[in-house]
Amino acid sequence: MPRPGEKDPNDCRGSTKQDSHLHKSTLKEGNAVKSSEKTAEPNNESLPRLARTMDRTRPTTEMPLTSQDKATDQIGSGEHKVPVSSLMPEDDNSEEDLYRGEDEIQEERNAKDSFFPGSQAVLSSKDQYSVEDPVELLTYSQREWRGNTAKSVLIRKGYEKISSEFDQLRRVRGDNYCALRATLFQLLSQSNQLPAWIADHDISLWPKELTSERDLVDQWTFPFENRSSARGALEQLGHYLKLLKKRWQEAVEARAPRGREALCKVVFQGGEEEYGLLEALKFLMLWTAVELHRASERGDGVPEFCWLLFARDSSRCPRTLLTNHLRHVGFSGGLEQVEMFLLGYSLQQTIQVYRLYKADTEEFITYYPDDHKSDWPHLCLLTEDDRHYNVPVPRTQKVVPKLNSSGKPSWRLPSGSTPMHGHPSKTGQALK
Repeated sequence: MPRPGEKDPNDCRGSTKQDSHLHKSTLKEGNAVKSSEKTAEPNNESLPRLARTMDRTRPTTEMPLTSQDKATDQIGSGEHKVPVSSLMPEDDNSEEDLYRGEDEIQEERNAKDSFFPGSQAVLSSKDQYSVEDPVELLTYSQREWRGNTAKSVLIRKGYEKISSEFDQLRRVRGDNYCALRATLFQLLSQSNQLPAWIADHDISLWPKELTSERDLVDQWTFPFENRSSARGALEQLGHYLKLLKKRWQEAVEARAPRGREALCKVVFQGGEEEYGLLEALKFLMLWTAVELHRASERGDGVPEFCWLLFARDSSRCPRTLLTNHLRHVGFSGGLEQVEMFLLGYSLQQTIQVYRLYKADTEEFITYYPDDHKSDWPHLCLLTEDDRHYNVPVPRTQKVVPKLNSSGKPSWRLPSGSTPMHGHPSKTGQALK
């Protein structure tokens, strides 16, 4: 708790010398702050590059869309296919937010929330998982981008460039949670170890700890109504943070792909658990933003993206970041690119994104963040427009049997075993 007379560490108008209670080994223990970050001033040469990375607009050469292109600029399938433009207005992802006033952005956000009432409609869909089963990558590319426009050719080229590493993709439900959802899916399907920041701490207590300092989250909004519990926002956040740790641990212990697939089928059903976990990720972003803002106010080294995160007039401090941005994610807008950096930093995972519409540029592969590529696990996503994200599936090593003299596969049996004839074994029946 701050002493009487001390300034609010989240107050945009002043600074504080209050020590932060860090939840992981990032700022306090130093493993997440590289030596290049030890100066409080940004690197003038690297900031323009970082700013270019966070350009959310389409390629500089606008290419007209054919009717085929417009039809494929949709997410989902069948009756759940919804135009991207109706879910995430393009002006939400532009660089204008860097220059508009806080009041202007707040007024616009409130107006949009009245037209985008969260995920209530999605929650009512019981017949479709929010992350679909894998489909063949190049077949999908040819089907969805079969036009001959420059844009179609560019996107297909992007898919071809990654086809040597990935042979399938999973389509992610196209609401405003898609960046968080795709990241969480990869987290549960790819993690081999629980990070120390979550393994060694009771993260369910963090909402109350943060609120006891400056009451940042007592009005947290969820995209569902929990009629089975009278828990307030703090209790719900604590519950879902605890559940996030449990699910993550289960994914690590599962090891085998089949076990992780079963776990993801349980989580990604478009239900209350899934959206609660996505809100938990948003809270972790807020918690990390508080730590980074305090470090910056003390003059400590912070990652480069912090200078752009807190340079926006709408997110000068964690409080305005929550009010003007994080609280609207999933409702009236998705994550902006500077917030993708914050998401990766919060999880201590490098989010590696293949930006297909930038296939001919050096920004084709972007890392969020880009300063821990060698020491943090990688979570791979792909995007066609920096607004919607899907999940690429890596190629698996296939067993190619050797052929005998008669042209039939020749299998080497384990020592002491005999060939099976006639009826299948019980084990074979169980696997069917």
